[in-house]
Amino acid sequence: MPKTLMCDPQLLDSALTDKVYVVTGANSGIGLVTSEQLAKQGGHIVMACRRLNAANEAIADIITRVPSAKLEAMVLDLGSLDSVRAFADAFLKNHDRLDALINNAGVMNTPQGTTIDGFETQLGVNHLGHFLLTDLLLDVLKASAPSRVINVSSCFHDKAQGRPGDIHFDDLHFTKTKYDGWTAYAQSKLANLLHAKSLAKRLEGTGVTAVSVHPGWVRTNLAKHSMPLWIQNVVMRPIQNLIGLIEPWEGAQTTLHCAITDDLESGSFYSQFGIYREKEARSGGWPMRSPNPVAHDDAVAERLWDVSKEATGASLA
Repeated sequence: MPKTLMCDPQLLDSALTDKVYVVTGANSGIGLVTSEQLAKQGGHIVMACRRLNAANEAIADIITRVPSAKLEAMVLDLGSLDSVRAFADAFLKNHDRLDALINNAGVMNTPQGTTIDGFETQLGVNHLGHFLLTDLLLDVLKASAPSRVINVSSCFHDKAQGRPGDIHFDDLHFTKTKYDGWTAYAQSKLANLLHAKSLAKRLEGTGVTAVSVHPGWVRTNLAKHSMPLWIQNVVMRPIQNLIGLIEPWEGAQTTLHCAITDDLESGSFYSQFGIYREKEARSGGWPMRSPNPVAHDDAVAERLWDVSKEATGASLA
């Protein structure tokens, strides 16, 4: 197996005092580990979670290890545009700076369904909710520059269980064609990558950097729709290194690198090792060129931007 890419220890020892971070889906998995590490370094972390109780429980747990942690729980349901707007309004009332927006939350290979606003679940939660959130927080990101937006994508933007990643403009929400959970997941993760690239293009000269990341195949609850979690967490644990499964701390490394380093290429894709169509890409890279040709198609990126803007009512140019 390729070697896990790890964040420079000097970055993890650097002071983040007075910096403010929003981490979506911060109550478990990669988001939880990311939040704890940034708080350990002195950052103020807003943990944006669908379940407020879970976020508060996570905060209580972190404080047992990091008593000085500055952590704040706020409700955010990415499956509801009204919830996204309410979160942004509440955040902006209490904060006048934002150093990084980490669009981490997501779902994978869900049963067919729709969000409150009628979007296919995975595209709605993984991409469209984050698209609107980024729009609503963009002014404070600009005012806080240098700042950054980090979209958590996946190597499955390239291929997901054999389904090639593409944006299906003729049927984004599977209302006309047969639903396939992995096809929908690949689409949503490709959308995360294209969103970051389009943001980077539009934010040139503002001091706001936008990137996307692949964290690796991480032992989290994300797999719950694909397999019983006891198989992942118990049966696979003895052989996890052989099959490429990594722990949340390892899975947070790419996000942490992008959140802290000063050497960040806006619009780029930062990848832990992963399953890619091209063998040379499988070791990952910070940054790395995606082997999916659609990831470099400017026409697709622009069309996705326009469709996303119209669907969410975003005001981005």
